Amino acid sequence: MPPAQGDAPTPSASRATVSAADVDAAAERLQGLVSITPLTRSRRLSEATGAKVLLKREDLQPVRSYKNRGAINLISQLAPGQRDSGVVCASAGNHAQGVAFACSTLEVPARIFLPRTTPRQKRDRVAAIGGDFVEIVVSGSTYDAAAAAAAEDAEQTGATLVPAFDHPMTIAGQGTVTREIVGVIGHAPDVLVVPVGGGGLLAGSLAWLREQYPYARVVGVEPAGAASMAAALVAGSPVTLEDIDPFVDGAAVRRVGDHTFPIVRDGNAELVSVPEGAVCQEMLAMYQTEGIITEPAGALAAAALPSLGILPDQTVVVVVSGGNNDVLRYAEVVERALVHEGRKHYFLVDFPQEPGALRGFLRDVLGPDDDIALFEYTKRNNRETGPALVGIELGSRDDLRPLLDRMARSPIEVEPIPPDSPLFRFIL
Repeated sequence: MPPAQGDAPTPSASRATVSAADVDAAAERLQGLVSITPLTRSRRLSEATGAKVLLKREDLQPVRSYKNRGAINLISQLAPGQRDSGVVCASAGNHAQGVAFACSTLEVPARIFLPRTTPRQKRDRVAAIGGDFVEIVVSGSTYDAAAAAAAEDAEQTGATLVPAFDHPMTIAGQGTVTREIVGVIGHAPDVLVVPVGGGGLLAGSLAWLREQYPYARVVGVEPAGAASMAAALVAGSPVTLEDIDPFVDGAAVRRVGDHTFPIVRDGNAELVSVPEGAVCQEMLAMYQTEGIITEPAGALAAAALPSLGILPDQTVVVVVSGGNNDVLRYAEVVERALVHEGRKHYFLVDFPQEPGALRGFLRDVLGPDDDIALFEYTKRNNRETGPALVGIELGSRDDLRPLLDRMARSPIEVEPIPPDSPLFRFIL
């Protein structure tokens, strides 16, 4: 019996999960439709760890992420009637581009729902990739609103909803990344490090690797502000996180997939989380040293290497999952990196309303290598003091303690703003 209209095709009922054979079949379908991305040695990361660190450059796909793999694998298996009805998806990023590419390649019509907050550059990119086969629908002010609109559209029109990660065929398509890695080096790496959002890439990797090389070490890396897979493992099932940090937007998922979760749970993978500031440091290092422009999720896996206890002479493969980064975000990337490194700090300073107060602060409190990076002052009439928000960039993180000591000796009242303070959301 063919799948019902509006539903993506499903695997056999006797098959409880995604298998290595599913990934092999996906690889056959993807031949000639997706790029076989290179493995390149990172001298910087190799020297830092003593290992042989290879980068799997999925940022070099035509859509600059691996998302075209799962989309093509799913859409290519639609029945003729389903193809005629088209597909629908919701996304504000890489998934939209992956579906647009798949539909343009396979000549299947698509409606892609984007929230109104999606930058014009991303809308134009999806439109350019999809060409005449894609209709962009801007709906809702959030991703959740766009997703609800896409689901309603699929129900009303009979179009097939294409999930970003939570479907067996999507998972199998994403698993071809790891299959390619092994095909190039001839064996499983000692350590495979992949970023984790909804879990499609990790689940697909485990589905293939655990049957072929069951003892390979696999590490999934989540952003600390959106560690939804770790939360699911603790709870025993997928849970919805109330609050997430959306900065690592390609992996900041509130709830992992119902299909991805059991594969990860049973796949004996390690899960670690990385602070968003460390991701920013790695983004800048990749850009400045390797000349690689990554999005935050693309640098997520590499950012975890210092904490993984990598052994000398091991072969380590790190998946660079995407490179769709808006150049306008680099100011925030630099800011977050400096805060994480301990070189940038913010203070509320209550200046006396008298001549020379600021000059005295600069003379008596600031060190020779300290720089004021932000100064926002509010003068209050009929008050003896006036508050200012002051950002100070240090020459070295070791300069913080002397700075705090000088502040303590100063007659001016100073209050540090710690990074976990709610006030920090108004700064970053």
